[in-house]
Amino acid sequence: MTPSPGVRHDREVTRPTEPGGEDLEHVGARLAVTLGQLIRVLRRHAPTEIGPGSLAALATLTRGGPVRLGELALREGVSPPTLTRIVAALEAGGYVVREPDPSDRRAARVAATDAGARLVRQAMAERAAALAGRLAGLPGDQLAALAAALPALEALTADPG
Repeated sequence: MTPSPGVRHDREVTRPTEPGGEDLEHVGARLAVTLGQLIRVLRRHAPTEIGPGSLAALATLTRGGPVRLGELALREGVSPPTLTRIVAALEAGGYVVREPDPSDRRAARVAATDAGARLVRQAMAERAAALAGRLAGLPGDQLAALAAALPALEALTADPG
């Protein structure tokens, strides 16, 4: 088999690599583990009164405005029954309200309340402060590398199409 550019041949397995020769699966695995650990650190240092799935759904509503439950389930990557339970708990806590969909009165949309928006702002501010404290302990070169990587990390969050 002839080696092709951008592919490394180890143990009869071909893996795509980036131009610098890094194994993309390895980089992806390290990044996934590291991001997961970082999120858990932030949750521990800035806990909220609602769970992470509920906070994520509430943040989506705060950023994007009212949506139907099915659309919110798609955006959050959860099943409709799971989303229904999340919304019921958020509604009971006064963080969201259901309202008629103006385009179809038979359907309902869910919207964040002022209390829900405040909870999201508070959680994000506390997590940003906790992260800033950890960033302050990094050497300058590592902090600069993180700042330089932000556009690439932000690009990874974009929908592919």
